Amino acid sequence: MSLTPGDFLTDYTLRSVVLGSALLGLVAGTLGCFSVLRRQSLIGDTVAHAALPGICAAFLLTGTRDTLGLLVGGGLSGLLASWLALAILRYSRLKADVALGVTFSTFFGIGIALLTAIGQSGNAAQAGLEGFLFGQAAALTAGDVTRFAALGTLALGTVAALHKELQLSLFDPAAAAVQGWPVARLTALSTALTVLAVMLGLQTVGVVLMAAMLIAPAVAARQWTRSLGGMLRLAGVFGALSGGLGAALSLALSPEGGTGLPTGAVTVLTATALAVLSLLLAPGRGVVAGWVRHRRARARLRRALAAGGRR
Repeated sequence: MSLTPGDFLTDYTLRSVVLGSALLGLVAGTLGCFSVLRRQSLIGDTVAHAALPGICAAFLLTGTRDTLGLLVGGGLSGLLASWLALAILRYSRLKADVALGVTFSTFFGIGIALLTAIGQSGNAAQAGLEGFLFGQAAALTAGDVTRFAALGTLALGTVAALHKELQLSLFDPAAAAVQGWPVARLTALSTALTVLAVMLGLQTVGVVLMAAMLIAPAVAARQWTRSLGGMLRLAGVFGALSGGLGAALSLALSPEGGTGLPTGAVTVLTATALAVLSLLLAPGRGVVAGWVRHRRARARLRRALAAGGRR
């Protein structure tokens, strides 16, 4: 498909897809930092996969494929799964990866069973429901973009307002508890914000790929800065760039009259490429910078040994 930059400004569908994907990346990248720093990157995967039974249950209850209703159902299901996983961590001796893995696989299995049952029911309204598995960015409308912007502003505004509390509870929960801050509630809040980010992304990249949009921008940002504030800002920028650029690339590279490249997959690949480049090229923590420092250290050691031999 031959597209010009002006097409993305004037065409309703193209503008909605690109803006919606960029907003998703901004919110998901920023909120994903908390999961990455807590070493609970699977929480995003858990919430995304656990949303599927909630989406199916909402469809069965309402009988319609109203996007807002389905996402509310998915959000409630994802929130239940995340709280269940946190409860397992708190009251059992299981490690985080085990608790999260068991939870998301169980909920996802229930979701697949419900989706299969709906598909075999013959209900014509269920057409397109499977799009939530891999995303359906082409269906984004201006209303969806407005909703993304409103919910994203709420989520990022909450992070900005509670930045100090969230930072201390993240890096030193014992000190936060001594100061009287509700550490458990702050943890639950950050998890709830992750659920919100996942709900925004299900329509764009789907259940299967959503976790990457939470993790990849945060991983990329972590390589360039040592402060939480800097990481949050950079992750938002990387996420927005991944979403907008990925959506634009998928549309621009789609063949004329063909089915085209899936926007969700291209968006995730873009985010992954940024993460890989950051891991390689970041000046402080990158692989190349580490290799250069190692070579310089070896050279200094050889010079010191040579100078000692001459004496």
